Amino acid sequence: MATYRNRDQLVIFDADGTTIDAFNAIEQSFLRHGMAIGDLEHFQKRRKLFKYLGGLREFPNNLRRQFGKQNRKRLLSTLTEFYRHEATLYPGIAPLLQALIAAPNVRLGLVTRNVTIDPEQTLRSLFARHDVDLDAFDYFACLPLGEDKTTRFRHARERLGVNPARCYACGDEYSDYTAAIGAAMYPLIVAYGAEDRIRLRKSLGVPDDFIHASPAEFAAKLLHALDLPAESSRPDDSSLGEPDHGEARP
Repeated sequence: MATYRNRDQLVIFDADGTTIDAFNAIEQSFLRHGMAIGDLEHFQKRRKLFKYLGGLREFPNNLRRQFGKQNRKRLLSTLTEFYRHEATLYPGIAPLLQALIAAPNVRLGLVTRNVTIDPEQTLRSLFARHDVDLDAFDYFACLPLGEDKTTRFRHARERLGVNPARCYACGDEYSDYTAAIGAAMYPLIVAYGAEDRIRLRKSLGVPDDFIHASPAEFAAKLLHALDLPAESSRPDDSSLGEPDHGEARP
């Protein structure tokens, strides 16, 4: 029988589309280069390869403007600057993270495929603007785009000595769901990021009970699971405005 050195709980967050309003960051960065990404509803329905090329209307112009090394480099630079200085966490996410950092028996992780330049520095800058210190997290990993998260999830819980039955993995894509299951963690999947509820449930087979339609619903479910007060999820970062679209601590 497996034994564990503590009774902690572990929560691993995804960054883009789960905690960070990545769609707005991409949309605004594209606009600054004369491109359009389309609306969130259509963005969520596109397959991965085509998500960033827009729909039929936007595709020809976007493809032309993204073609060539220098064009892609300029777009990446703009995206990085937007993330560091303007991008926002979803409403209620900052107080949620602050509450989890303060909870004595909750360990926090962030596993991300963020594509900006020096993503660790990018995310430190973004989270710091919301009074969230990434140094207070217990596990932090930036992955290449093609790397599956399962191994990192498993590594986090094993390194921290947490029972997998007390672990939660939070993301916005089907791959986050399968990685959580593969690492024997409970998945909390949000439907306001890269994929919508219909696609997650009907096309990809994610059970509806794992899916959360809004940041508020997601935060409430997680806090209840951790036996923390719901008041912890009340947004206190209203000054940042609404989105345009409707390693270890000591």
